[in-house]
Amino acid sequence: MSGTRVTASGARSGAAAAAPPVAAGRRWRWSAVTVVIVVATVIAAGLRLYQLSRPGYLLGITEYDDGTDFGSAVRLVHGALPYRDFIMVQPPGITLIMAPVALVTRGLGTVTGMAVARVLTALASTAAVPLAGLLTRHRGLLAVVVSCGMLTVFPDSIMAARTVLLEPWLVLFCMLGALAAFDGDRMTGGWRLFAGGALFGFAGAVKVWAVIPVAVILLLNVRQPRRAAVFAGGAAAGFLGPVLPFALTAPVTFYRSVFVAQLVRTDLTRIPLNYRLQNILGLNHASQMADSTLITISIVVLVVLAAITVIGSRLLHRPPPALDWFAFGTCLLVVAAFLWPVDFYYHYPGFLAPFLALTVALPLSRLAAGLAAGERRTWARLVQPGAAVLAGGVLLTLVGFQAASESNYASAVLASEISAAQRMIPSGACVVTDQVSYTLAINRFVSDVPGCSLMVDGVGTDYALSGKNGQNGAGSVPALQAIWMSAFRHAQYVWLTTQATRRIPFTHQLQAYLDTHFVPLTEGPDWLFVRKV
Repeated sequence: MSGTRVTASGARSGAAAAAPPVAAGRRWRWSAVTVVIVVATVIAAGLRLYQLSRPGYLLGITEYDDGTDFGSAVRLVHGALPYRDFIMVQPPGITLIMAPVALVTRGLGTVTGMAVARVLTALASTAAVPLAGLLTRHRGLLAVVVSCGMLTVFPDSIMAARTVLLEPWLVLFCMLGALAAFDGDRMTGGWRLFAGGALFGFAGAVKVWAVIPVAVILLLNVRQPRRAAVFAGGAAAGFLGPVLPFALTAPVTFYRSVFVAQLVRTDLTRIPLNYRLQNILGLNHASQMADSTLITISIVVLVVLAAITVIGSRLLHRPPPALDWFAFGTCLLVVAAFLWPVDFYYHYPGFLAPFLALTVALPLSRLAAGLAAGERRTWARLVQPGAAVLAGGVLLTLVGFQAASESNYASAVLASEISAAQRMIPSGACVVTDQVSYTLAINRFVSDVPGCSLMVDGVGTDYALSGKNGQNGAGSVPALQAIWMSAFRHAQYVWLTTQATRRIPFTHQLQAYLDTHFVPLTEGPDWLFVRKV
């Protein structure tokens, strides 16, 4: 018996001795897919951070919405609650995300906090690229090149990452949710599906557009009610957890701000179709095209994608899997949602970008796999890598176009104007403005004057209480008249931009109060007024 044990031990020792060469032969190596994901991520980060290096983009004024998004977090860390103390027309997800950064403003000022927040938003946009690669890596090199590449260079995805906007964070949590909800081509179950739902739910707490991919996933599980219930439960938990503590403090205002204002808002003019389609298709670098041209391009893209899907399915002898339907269904509904309302902004397609990339990448990978499966010749095995190299070359060319375009970027608000306003307005003063990104940029957003307005979103306040803006009738609502009059009465300074008449309902009474109680310190294009002594 002992001899047997010694022999067995010797055998184990021999196996152990032989282990190092085997392990050495199996050392982890970077596959082509991994290399593509890493390279695409580095390029994506480079394009987004290079954009922030342009004049005025990191420390200056580039947007309206970043003032409301980051400003809400600054208000929160100073003790004011969204919906109860000030109106914002988005759920509080971005407020919570930015709250840790807003703490920086207590010691270093709001301009430093905004700079940190902008860098983090650029990195959040970048993070979606490797997530797209992880979601498609099981489909091979071509799928990863196209999905990561399109998301890397999509113009509006990059533009949405230039400051604190919602789309990069919305996409980040949607992609995390998709990665949890899908295992390869099929839907997961159990805790993973619940976690995926929770991530999509938190995405909805950033912006309610996340309801679109949630609805598509529920539709895909319509014949499996238990699985649908698990996902829906996760989505509800992910949304209600961050939202309820704020919504319950002012339920009526929350409902009117987040839901009603988005559905009933009106404007003087409708954004043209050609502008929408050109941004949706990612053709920003092309000269302005006519509606008919863009509609034709859109139809051709749909027909080609449909043909690729059908041919790929026939070659593989099976229909598209759940992941493909998820991507296509979400993409189609998002496009429809962008074409319907009166308003449309350049950063909206940043939300479309990952689903558009998946809608293109996944059918192409199935077609390449079908061609390779149908032939045993050498050329058939080269279909996928060859197509990947071709797609990579096209995408790298687009990287050059994007970088060249970014080299011309600069903030429209001169640094001299910002520094001049900072010199004229003392710290702690009460400043009323139609765009709070101005006061954030000069560290004058937080006031120590009692009764100073806490407003962070002027036009959003108009929409929440009237469904209109300052140019088409918001001033007829008594509640709005009272809010703006109170803001002006407590103000020591008033800073108005070129868009002030759209954001502030200048009734005769409000205009008369401005004229009689304030004098201009500067003249156009942005006007700074100081209260008369």
